[in-house]
Amino acid sequence: MIELLRRKMIIHMACLVLIWGLCWPIYKYTLSYTPPLLYAGMRALIGGVLLSILCFPKRKSIRWSENWRIYCVSALFNTVLFFGLQTIGLMYLPGGLFSVIVYLQPVLIGIFAWVWLGETMSAIKVIGLVIGFLGVGAVSTGSISGQVSPLGVALAIITAISWTLGVIYVKKVSPKVDSLWLVALQSVLGGVVLTGMGLGTESWSDVAWNSTYIFGLVFGSTLGIPVAYILYFKLLNSGETSKVASSTFLVPLIAVLFGTLFLGEPFTLSLFIGLILIASSIYLVNRPKKGEPEYKYTTLQEKI
Repeated sequence: MIELLRRKMIIHMACLVLIWGLCWPIYKYTLSYTPPLLYAGMRALIGGVLLSILCFPKRKSIRWSENWRIYCVSALFNTVLFFGLQTIGLMYLPGGLFSVIVYLQPVLIGIFAWVWLGETMSAIKVIGLVIGFLGVGAVSTGSISGQVSPLGVALAIITAISWTLGVIYVKKVSPKVDSLWLVALQSVLGGVVLTGMGLGTESWSDVAWNSTYIFGLVFGSTLGIPVAYILYFKLLNSGETSKVASSTFLVPLIAVLFGTLFLGEPFTLSLFIGLILIASSIYLVNRPKKGEPEYKYTTLQEKI
């Protein structure tokens, strides 16, 4: 039984890493054809509506009067701030550099989960998290070029902090809400806010409704937001937050690999070094202590 659950978690994590790894090049490329806020808002809004349709038979589990604050706070951190700042920030920094800064998040999650959720923070885990971040930096070194924008760096840091706070908050309140509806409503609420901000500051006429934009919109509103968030929150509810977060260090690696295969970017020495560091990080953070089972599955919620 434990081995089956372990395999299931590995499959979920592989799917999540692949989706998020594809998001960076797809979103970056799509931004050439759309204003950022409208793009971020429409991705979230459409994704949330689609998920709400699927969840409609379970609508009684929303319990809006009890949980509306949870939905709103989650929407603020996980949609408005994270997706909004991420999309805007990609316009000011190269994708590689931006992803390096944003992926401070797994390190921050390990620290915040220790402080707020009472999860263990051993010396080995700290070393593993630091090594993983160094691996992300090594992977993305070759893609960093041009002048660095201070505004872009600030947006990336705030994006990482917002994402961290959102994930920790969801982990803390997950027993109180239906996970599917949490993802759906945070996407709808955040999508409405972002789209409204876009309508006030941007123009629909700047959107180029070509195949590239439509593909980017469809990818983000199906796989990029609802499916990815369902997988991520499910994984967070299946084990220690910092362990799950450490595996997301693979996302920039996947993004660079796809750039190498499809955009002609070289497989550099820094990429190879990053691969070794990231693999070492995941091993150190997930290595069980002596006397403990190799894999511990503690489900807080089995609704997904």
